Amino acid sequence: MSIKIAWARLHCQRLAAGRLATPEKVVGWLGAVQAQEYHFTKWGLALRTRLASDASVERAFATGRILRTHVMRATWHFVTPADIRWLLALTAPRVRAAVAYYDRQLGITPAVTTRANRAIAAALAGGAQLTRTELKAVLSGAAVRVTGTQRLAHVIMHAELDAVICSGARRGKQFTYALLDDRAPATSLPAREDALAELARRYFTSHGPAQLKDFVWWSGLTTGEARAGLEMSRHHLTEEEIGGARYWLAPSRRTLGQPRRAAYLLPPYDEFLIAYKDRSASLDPALGRPGAGRGPYAAPVVLDGRVVGGWRRGLKGDRIAITFDLPRRLGSADARLVEEAASRYGDFLGADVVMR
Repeated sequence: MSIKIAWARLHCQRLAAGRLATPEKVVGWLGAVQAQEYHFTKWGLALRTRLASDASVERAFATGRILRTHVMRATWHFVTPADIRWLLALTAPRVRAAVAYYDRQLGITPAVTTRANRAIAAALAGGAQLTRTELKAVLSGAAVRVTGTQRLAHVIMHAELDAVICSGARRGKQFTYALLDDRAPATSLPAREDALAELARRYFTSHGPAQLKDFVWWSGLTTGEARAGLEMSRHHLTEEEIGGARYWLAPSRRTLGQPRRAAYLLPPYDEFLIAYKDRSASLDPALGRPGAGRGPYAAPVVLDGRVVGGWRRGLKGDRIAITFDLPRRLGSADARLVEEAASRYGDFLGADVVMR
């Protein structure tokens, strides 16, 4: 039964079929996309987008059609301008709670964040976009102590959580920050109950079949909040019992069968794995349990919905060298599917691929 869960997730996440027109539609469909591995996450969006290239996803980011900020769990996510404010209002309290211990160790108090937010907002007024190094100078000039990488990172993260800033366009290889008001003008926010229901509906529709504990993990909400959101969105969903566990998904996805055979070179932290507390449906027990971090299969090779190994990339002159870690030998048909997946990655980057 687990392989049927994996097949359905390939469909729901728009990997197997139904790819969307633009990167921002992908982000909106998924609700939020974990994005600390920026370059790899662009590839994750492209896998779900029709005719996307690295350049086209970069343009979507540069023009603010997708934004990058800290929301839900205490890490980077891509979100859309239409969703960023209500997502922050819903989940920022949980992120603050998650980092409170580190804030105490770093001496970051509400008075510090208030003073920092004012200084940052003034510096970015008029449409300015500044790098982290430039913001460090701004904060130092405002008597906000930002010695040490962690203290600076937390001060800036609080400005994101407080809806002061979000991502700007990249300047060369450097990331910048912009005022959230410039990238996503303020609008009225839904009631908290409506936001909970919308996030639950979005998650189970785009990530199903999934369990309540998966939604708790992905959203960073408490179990009570997640359950309340699920209950309020149940009329949009259907429930299935699989292997003694309860799963929810969109009714339209209930009868989907096996997708066309394909392999995928997924990025680290891709939603296909990271979005679930229970990832067993997509894992081969013989290969161990690839974690969310940089384990041997952190960038997984997925064949027919199951992880069959891992991959990593490197530069070989003007070409991309892809090295595979495949514990079992693939048959010729499976090997061709993996080679096709690697070629698609080369097309995305506009580079030739050398496979090992």
